[in-house]
Amino acid sequence: MLPTPSRPLPAVFAGRLRVPVIGAPMFLVSFPRLVVAQCKAGIAGTFPHVNARPAAQLDDWLAEMAEELAGFAAAHPGRPVGPMGVNLVVHRTNPRFEGDLAIVVKHKVPLVLTSLGHPGPVVEAVHAYGGTVLCDVTTAQHARKAAESGVDGLICVGGGAAGHAPLQSAFSLVREIRAFWDGLLVLGGAINDGHQIRAAEMLGADLAYVGTRFVASEESGASDSYREMLLASDVSDLVYTDRLSGIGCNFLRPSLERWGIDLDTLPPKRPDVSSLVDTEARLWKDIWTAGHGVGGIDSILPVETIVAAMERDYRAACAPPPPPALAMPATP
Repeated sequence: MLPTPSRPLPAVFAGRLRVPVIGAPMFLVSFPRLVVAQCKAGIAGTFPHVNARPAAQLDDWLAEMAEELAGFAAAHPGRPVGPMGVNLVVHRTNPRFEGDLAIVVKHKVPLVLTSLGHPGPVVEAVHAYGGTVLCDVTTAQHARKAAESGVDGLICVGGGAAGHAPLQSAFSLVREIRAFWDGLLVLGGAINDGHQIRAAEMLGADLAYVGTRFVASEESGASDSYREMLLASDVSDLVYTDRLSGIGCNFLRPSLERWGIDLDTLPPKRPDVSSLVDTEARLWKDIWTAGHGVGGIDSILPVETIVAAMERDYRAACAPPPPPALAMPATP
C-alpha cells in the first residue's frame, strides 16, 4: 500500500497506482507500447494525440490499448494497473483538435491532459462521460485561468522539464500555485526517482510527472541514437532556447551540433516549424529534448524495472527516520 495521500485522489487514480506518477506524454516517443508498459507497471501512461498518424490511427490505438489493459487487469487481480490517458493540444492552430476530441469521447478515455490553450471545451466534453481532465500550466497566472475552466487538476511544469518549459523553478512554482489551488496538483521537472517523487509530495504536489527517464526505456519510441545520447549527456549538454520552436525549450546540444546548427545564427523566436533552414534536420525527430534530470540516467531499462526502482526509493523516502541513538554516559 502507498502512504495515505494528504488529499483524496480522483477516482481515476484511486487504488490504481503503485507509485504516485504519471508518465508524461512525449512527442514521437510515447507510443502504445510505452503507454501500455507504464500502465501495467502501475503508473498512469499517456501519449500526445498527434503521435497517431494518420488521425484515424488514434481510434485504433485507443481500442487496442483498452483491450490489452483490460485483459491484463483480469489476469492479474489485485495488481495496480494505471489509467491510460491522452494529451490533447487545444491551441486554435491545431487542425486535429475537434476530430481527435470526438474520438477521445467515443472511447471514453478516462484521463485527458490538455496543453497549449484553454481547456474549457475539453472539460465540457470529457466531464459528460465522467472522465478526468488535467491541464498543463507553466505560470501561476496560467494556473488561475485553467482552474476557472473547471479542470480536475493542474500539471505544474516547472523549470528543468524536458520540452517546452519555463525558467521558473519547480520549487517556487508549485508552492505559488498550491497557495490558491486545493485540488489535484501534479509536479513535473527533473524528476527521475522515488526520492524526487517524495520531494514533490512534500512541496504540495499529489503526483509526479516523469518524462525523460522513460525516453531511456526499452519500450520507448525514441531511436537508439536518441537514447544513447541521453546516457552520454548531463545538464551541461542542454541548451534552453526559443529559437527553434518559438517557445522556450530544453534541447540536447549534441543533437544540434551533429547537424551543424548554430543557435547564434538563427533569428530569435523562430516560429514552430518541422524543419530548419539550410539543414535536413527535422525538429523533434532529429533535434531532441531532455530535462535537467538527464545527468541521473545511466541505463536503458524496461519500464517495469524503472518503476520498481522508483517504488523502492519512494518507500524508503517515506519511511520515518530511525530514532536517535541514546547517548552513552562518558567513561570515567
